Amino acid sequence: MLKIYGIKNCDSVRKAIKYLKSHEIDHEFIDFRETPVDQNTITSWLKHTDIQTLFNTRGTTYRTLKLKELALSDKDKQLWLAKENMLIKRPVIELDNKVIVGYNESQYLETIH
Repeated sequence: MLKIYGIKNCDSVRKAIKYLKSHEIDHEFIDFRETPVDQNTITSWLKHTDIQTLFNTRGTTYRTLKLKELALSDKDKQLWLAKENMLIKRPVIELDNKVIVGYNESQYLETIH
């Protein structure tokens, strides 16, 4: 079954869920705040996408933690993602060993259908 990870009040997550419902695609929603994602999950996602795609440098959490000043390596970024899930770009969709990061309707059409 398709899994969608994110937070309930994120606009991109809401758009993705609306897309899935409108196309009658069964899915399970996992909220980062209720069920944090661990290092193993992040490592498995990184087999299908890269750290630059997964690591959100535009969000409030990134700015609040002043991570830009730390000049993080890719390994450091991966550790931060597990420690602070709000740094993960949303939504993350997991389906049949595929991972889609962010809301991208054309990619959804190509991958999910």
